[in-house]
Amino acid sequence: MPLDTYPKVTPGAPRPSAVRLPQGLTLPAGVERYQVEGGGALLVQLRQGDKINIRNIEGGQVAELLSIDAAGTCDTGALGAPANARAEGVRAVLLCDDPSLARMRRKLDQLGVDLAQAGSLRLFDTATKAGVSQEFTATRDAHLLVAAPGDAMSPDGQNTLTPLAVLLTRAKLLPRIGFDLPEPLADPLADIRVQSATAEAYFVKAGDFIQILDVDGRQCTDFQCFDARKLDRGLQRPLDVTTTRTLMGHSYPMPGLHAKYYDQDLIPLVEVIQDTCGRHDAFAMACAAKYYDDIGYPGHVNCTDNFNGALVGFGADPRPGWMAINFFFNTGLDEHGVLHTDEPWSRPGDYVLLRALTDLVCVSSACPDDTTAANGWNPTDIHVRTYSGTEPFKRAIALRATPDSEPKMTKETGFHASFAKFTGNFVEYNGYWLASSFATAGTIQEYWACRQKSVIMDLSPLRKFEITGPDAEALCQYIFTRNVKTMAEGAVVYTAMCYPHGGMIDDGTLFRLGRDNFRWIGGSDYGGEWIREQAEKAGLNVLVRSSTDQLHNVAVQGPESRDLLRKVVWTAPHRPTFDQLDWFRFTPARLHGPDGVPIVVSRTGYTGELGYEVMCHPRDCAAVFDAIWEAGQDHGLTPFGLEALDRVRIEAGLIFAGYDFSDQTDPFEAGIGFTVPLKSKTDDFIGRDALIRRKEHPARKLVGLDIDSNAEVGHGDCVHIGRAQVGEVTSSMRSPLLGKTIALARVDVACSELGTDVEIGKLDGHQKRLPARIVPFAHYDPKKERPRS
Repeated sequence: MPLDTYPKVTPGAPRPSAVRLPQGLTLPAGVERYQVEGGGALLVQLRQGDKINIRNIEGGQVAELLSIDAAGTCDTGALGAPANARAEGVRAVLLCDDPSLARMRRKLDQLGVDLAQAGSLRLFDTATKAGVSQEFTATRDAHLLVAAPGDAMSPDGQNTLTPLAVLLTRAKLLPRIGFDLPEPLADPLADIRVQSATAEAYFVKAGDFIQILDVDGRQCTDFQCFDARKLDRGLQRPLDVTTTRTLMGHSYPMPGLHAKYYDQDLIPLVEVIQDTCGRHDAFAMACAAKYYDDIGYPGHVNCTDNFNGALVGFGADPRPGWMAINFFFNTGLDEHGVLHTDEPWSRPGDYVLLRALTDLVCVSSACPDDTTAANGWNPTDIHVRTYSGTEPFKRAIALRATPDSEPKMTKETGFHASFAKFTGNFVEYNGYWLASSFATAGTIQEYWACRQKSVIMDLSPLRKFEITGPDAEALCQYIFTRNVKTMAEGAVVYTAMCYPHGGMIDDGTLFRLGRDNFRWIGGSDYGGEWIREQAEKAGLNVLVRSSTDQLHNVAVQGPESRDLLRKVVWTAPHRPTFDQLDWFRFTPARLHGPDGVPIVVSRTGYTGELGYEVMCHPRDCAAVFDAIWEAGQDHGLTPFGLEALDRVRIEAGLIFAGYDFSDQTDPFEAGIGFTVPLKSKTDDFIGRDALIRRKEHPARKLVGLDIDSNAEVGHGDCVHIGRAQVGEVTSSMRSPLLGKTIALARVDVACSELGTDVEIGKLDGHQKRLPARIVPFAHYDPKKERPRS
């Protein structure tokens, strides 16, 4: 029979599924990755033959290394390199009051280390380019200490502190499977290993902390707990997720965690303090025998049966199915309400830290599901640690700029203590805690203070990046849409930064500190990563270093902000006087006089009012706040929160990332086409060709809406003409000044003519409609006469 009568096939074995995972999950066996934050240090055990690679992530950061032998002697012998310094940088780092270094200091004391006579190896300098690395091979067993020392950055300087990456390649693989547990957060009261496909029950006193760790990453764990005193009385009231969702205002399961979890008596049992993963699930059932039976795996081990076994002796009756918090379980609901699941987001060592609000009997499982992607197809262990309630753990969640970045926990800004005098209502914003509103005034009063008097607001989470070097101007001209070459020293420009397809990465302000010195202030860490990547691709001689942690800032806004700050700002004779600061200009200055706290003052803001921003080092934040607050008592100065800020910026037509623009939105569609001078800027820049095409053939336009209803309008609400959807609301608010509900919306250009009547859809977009019409934006002061005044 001829061969062509058979079907054609692709020869050979099937190709494996192509799945790309973050580096932290794909490091080769025997390779460990660490990060030393600028101003911080790392202590790690070395063994003879291990290779140590130290990489300058952002460039310009000095590193100092020393090795410590079993007798506590400090030198560089184990690195096979001669000492070239006297450990001044190491001593300076360890003398700071950073609580994260407390355990390292205790460990060095245990080793009997005397740093006074230590010899160290100093690597890199302030001109070292990003990505440069040096490698060593350990000549003997020792402890390795790596420090990233440096002085505090002046607000008008650019000598910021940046992180170092340490890659440790073991010469001999240890006889173990999986990852090492991270160091405890403090001295544990209990260490409990939950072996794969099992569960463990344990008692926790009221006020103590519970840390639940994913040892190897991508492993789910169910958590349940009881009020121990109720169990003693025979009352079985476990944590109830339906009650919790109702009290916390979530009708449906969704990714993430609630702040507190309750039992059926509406009594809180635990609260969430820290979370390094960020993606969990409120699906709310531990896996049970019925689930596996129904999908064809009868008799499969399951979390419910494991819970029942672990709780024997604690007074809890067995159940066919247990409610639970499903830590690290990645499920969600699609737009049709259908449940979907995929691999967890958790990395090795990720954890959730809880605080017991009463005496608890707890049970934790290591989920045994190997039938789906729920545990990355490979069930592993969970580890539980408990800590004393006297430990000073602060609320925090972890953020990553990119999938391969090290997690950064939420921090308090240098101004936090000053604002905390007026409120306890803080929310997480961009990795920091910011005040949402203030008990002393409230959102509406804060709003009117900004429009009529003066306000002060913490804006420290804005990301700052120092761009320096001979090619700094060339890089800025290439990555930003504005014509940077026309900027004078002391000038600030508002600009966009785009991808090659024209979608926006970020918007923000660019400061020119000198001929080859710029400072970018934007909304995200990724902006800095992107700038650095482009500099590296182009081979430019430039450093792009983060200075967010070295430069905190408050905004002082409102009609009386100039009269207020005039009382406290002093400028040197060769600098512009405070009253000479024009709109979008800045100057280095000091508080009160030539010996005062150094600051940088810019005439910028995000409120649509006359206003300024004041930057300083975090160590000086309290002094800066106190000086402004004292001077502001004659000007109605009011602390200002995020809720009020959202109102004034929408009125002023100022856009916000994730609402009014995204990577699918170009500057024209975001209403900031003025930042793209396609005709006057004669140099190429990233996204230029795409932006020319998009400008010539626009599809959508940002418009203002006046809404003839007091009903609430939200981000993402659909905009209709008749049955057809023609756009969506991006931001909205009820304006106290204008006496009506207004919104920003992105609509099809065919429907964008001023005066066009539209409807905002609620419910399913059809059963409830709110009448509206298209108007110019900004709704308030469209010519920007107030900030120019």
